[in-house]
Amino acid sequence: MIGAGFAGLAAALRLARAGARVTVLDALDGPGGKAALGMTAFSSGPTVVTMPQVFRALHARLELPLPELSAARPTTTYHAPGGRLFAPEALHVAGSLEPTLAQLSRTEGRRYAALLASSRRMYLDAQDTFLFAPPPGPARLARYALTRGRRAAPLSPLHRHVRSGPFMTPFWLRFATYLGADPYRAPAVLHNIAWVELGYGVWHLRGGLLDLARTLHAQAEALGVRFEFGTRVTSLSAHGGLVLGAHTSQGAFAADAWVSAADRALTLSWLGSAEKPTPRGVSGFALQLQLSEDRGQAHHIFWPAEYAREWRDIRAGRLPRDPTLYLHLDGTRAFLLVNAPPDPGVTDRPEEYGAWLLARLQERLRDTPGGPLPVADWRALSPAEYARTAKGGALYGRAPHGLSGSLRPGWQLPHARNLAQVGGTVHPGGGVPLSVLSGWNGAGQLLGLKFDDLDGRQVPQGTEVWEF
Repeated sequence: MIGAGFAGLAAALRLARAGARVTVLDALDGPGGKAALGMTAFSSGPTVVTMPQVFRALHARLELPLPELSAARPTTTYHAPGGRLFAPEALHVAGSLEPTLAQLSRTEGRRYAALLASSRRMYLDAQDTFLFAPPPGPARLARYALTRGRRAAPLSPLHRHVRSGPFMTPFWLRFATYLGADPYRAPAVLHNIAWVELGYGVWHLRGGLLDLARTLHAQAEALGVRFEFGTRVTSLSAHGGLVLGAHTSQGAFAADAWVSAADRALTLSWLGSAEKPTPRGVSGFALQLQLSEDRGQAHHIFWPAEYAREWRDIRAGRLPRDPTLYLHLDGTRAFLLVNAPPDPGVTDRPEEYGAWLLARLQERLRDTPGGPLPVADWRALSPAEYARTAKGGALYGRAPHGLSGSLRPGWQLPHARNLAQVGGTVHPGGGVPLSVLSGWNGAGQLLGLKFDDLDGRQVPQGTEVWEF
């Protein structure tokens, strides 16, 4: 196994439970992938989870105590320049759209309901082909395209599909960034992402995602999985269509079969090949903030004066001059994230940009309940830091632009029959629950194990609410 992020841990666990002897190589000093960068006290990447059923199913398969999940209410509070707030509730958490629609004008409310219904339809139409099934072949892709795919606005860009006025359009556009897309270049089909959050909700995981990584790591060790941390892969040796060994910073390793949970582009480069030239998805610039007092749990988005300008900056290869600020609060810890170009060399002074971001955040917080954050310590994470786990620091691999770009590659690589490629840069996509599905099933396919959707389809219906 290459990589001890969430996909790699899920893969190692499934293989070990099936009786394989597993060794995991990872360049970092501990498990968690992007979540383990920076300060060791809290996650440096994902802050909450979606698809709670996947995490419960994974714990059940591993015979672990079920995770403690609590719904974020509201999902996020959105702050526009000038003071307007919007705090939507997820349908299957609140049981009704009324708390959300009451915050909008009648015109905005009608458009919100219509776009939410459109997002739900796209999601349900896509799930059996692109989420809770093995990577689709040409026949299944054609069947989707000729039937349900026609309802996904295939000829429309996302920014046209979700047009809703100056306040609500950025709200709908930002969900495409969850797969690393520039929302002004994304296809309309990525609108389905909004349903995952606005329909099924955003969930706090007790202990956080870094604790989950450590739990999965401990369970893997209990099953006999061997971990080699601080071991950076430099190349893979292949002959006759089989990967025979890995050359690393700690020497050579040989194995009968391989799973790479690293960025697909990195795996190809280790094999002496190259990914087809395509734009990389966005990276991030983040601040980990240690607070001197407890600020509870919450999500906030602070919009810039002009959302489109942020993306013009990123396309030009520079850090945004007026970025969207994503703030996650978790007790005495906070995490601030902005979108950034996938370029490790975008800045050689990350602390300077970090200090500017922190000052900007504190200014935006001045007129909110509680006011600015009592920051005791902080650390900046630039695209160069994220490049330790992904080519160029792109959080989700290649950019999902256009209809072909939105399709994630499958689990097989040419000329490497005994290697499975899993993780957020391949099927079914980025984000922790999809990465877990990828690792669990991509590795299982190597051993001929049955596809397991980890209860992904077991969701509330109609206006039912989650009952955990």
